[in-house]
Formats: sequence, structure tokens, C-alpha cells
Amino acid sequence: MAPNDSYGTLSGSNRAENGLSNGNGAGGEHGALLGKSNDENSFMERSRRHMTADVNKTYGDLVLLFCYIITGLLDSSSVQVWGSFVSMQTGNTVYFGLGLANPSQANTRWIRAAISVASFCLGSFFFARYHRHLGARKRWVMVSAYALQIVMMVAAALMVTLGPVTGPSGSVSIWISIPIALIAFQAAGQAVTSRVLGYSGLTGVVLTSIYCDLFSDPKLFAPLRENVERNRRATAAFCVAVGALLGGLWAHSEFGLPGALWNAVGLKALVIVAWFFWKAEAESSS
Repeated sequence: MAPNDSYGTLSGSNRAENGLSNGNGAGGEHGALLGKSNDENSFMERSRRHMTADVNKTYGDLVLLFCYIITGLLDSSSVQVWGSFVSMQTGNTVYFGLGLANPSQANTRWIRAAISVASFCLGSFFFARYHRHLGARKRWVMVSAYALQIVMMVAAALMVTLGPVTGPSGSVSIWISIPIALIAFQAAGQAVTSRVLGYSGLTGVVLTSIYCDLFSDPKLFAPLRENVERNRRATAAFCVAVGALLGGLWAHSEFGLPGALWNAVGLKALVIVAWFFWKAEAESSS
């Protein structure tokens, strides 16, 4: 009798019948589990690579221009209701100086302006270091930075919606100071983004320098496709005007400032979605 090559196993096709390699048996179940685990690992790895990749700077100016609409919306409504800006700190600095020249208990605009300027400066300090230390253009950093901004806007919107009616004069209560501080702080995040993406001229909060650069441009009247910088500057001014129009409409409606703030929250949420799906920077081959 020929000796058995293996102990306790059957050779040939009988091995499959014994269930050791049958796809419908334990081996098949084990393979299915391994396949599922591999799929999960693959999904997690793709997600990790997606969120840690740098976002492509190309067409990033479109997001910054969109943020100008948010700036116009917030500034126009806040200056009508609170008497101070939340993004344009040049105007607030002027209000602050005027208030110091003639401070009075009736006129508290300069105090509101000072709160806005100080909060914007703190926001610039925070968001610049947030991007610098965590990875300037990493997708998760961009998304989380704007998520922080939207959290602050939601908090401000809730306070304005649920709190007492406020106006441009009178004492500065927490129902005025905290929303102003939160909105001004988050507005700095938009300005920092322009530096991160390399579009320093599109801060999302300032137009004076843009007007100067626009109308001093030697190629001001060049064809549309021959002067991209001119196009950006003109679009920025237009977007602020559109946002200011929206803010004015909200301020004079029955919804008032709360409506403008919630509108701005929705617009900023679109920016988060944009960064989440934005094209990644191509990896350099080494």
C-alpha cells in the first residue's frame, strides 16, 4: 500500500469536498471577512490621504472672491444695527479715533469698534498660527479652520436671534460685545486664507488697496482674458457690493440682523463643502 503523503487530509478534489477550500464554507466566510476588512482599510487610507493632502491653489481665488460676498453681507448689516463694522477694520479704527476725541456715554460706537478691531487682531494671530503649525494648505486644516469660523458665526447668530433687540446707540452689553467679537475674530480667518493660498491681494475684508491697484493698472482696459489680476480686483469690489445689498435688505426686513447672520452661516457652509471636495495638489515624484 502506498504511503499517505499527508495525515488526516484528503488529496485532490476531495480536499475541496472536505470544506477546507470550499468558497461556501469557513474558508469562504474567512475570505469574505478579509475582503471586507481590506475594503475598510482601503477606504480609511483613501480618506486619510484625501484629508491630509494639500489643496490646489489653482482657482482658489474663486473661493476668496465668494468670501467677499460674506464680508459685504456682514459689514453692511452690522454697521446699520450695531454702528460698527465686523470685517473692515479701517472704518472701525476711524470710529475708535473719533470716539477717543469726544467720548460720551451716549455714543458707544467707538467701544464697539475697538472690540471689533481687537478681536480681528486676535483672530489673525490665532488663524495664522493654526495654519502654520498644523499644515498651511492641508485639506483637514482648511476645512477645520472654516468649521471654527462657522461655529463662531452660529454662536453669534443664536445670541442675536434669542437675545434682546439691540441698536447702534446705548450701553454695550454682552448681547452686543460678544457677537461683534465672535464675528470679527472669524473674519480674520478669511484674510489669513488669502495668505495661505498665495493671493495676498484678496484678503476678503479690504477694498481700498484693491481700488488703487485696479485703477492704477496700466492694462486696465486690456481684453478680458489678458489681465487676470484686473478681473479679480473688479470682481472683488462687485462681490462686496452684492453682499452689502443683501445685508441692507436683511437689515430692513422683518428678520433684521439675525436673518443676515444666518444667511452668512449658510454661505460659509458652502465654502467648507468646497474645500472638502477641492482638487488636491499633485504629489511631486521623487
